[in-house]
Amino acid sequence: MDKGQFIDRDMVISDVVRRHPRATGVFVRHGMGCLGCMGALDETIEGGAKMHGLSVDKLLNELNDAISSEEEAA
Repeated sequence: MDKGQFIDRDMVISDVVRRHPRATGVFVRHGMGCLGCMGALDETIEGGAKMHGLSVDKLLNELNDAISSEEEAA
């Protein structure tokens, strides 16, 4: 995978979901199911994780694993 495709804490949630559909399941598993709400439109991964009391690092690891499997399936 191209290094530029890794998800980082400063990326906006809605951008990640739009570019990487498999990321949706990760957000939902962590209780971040309101991906279409106004907050998701400009909220960063880090901000959303903090708001939901989640480990940013754990969330990022799972998101990057999900998009890695997305790339392998392509």
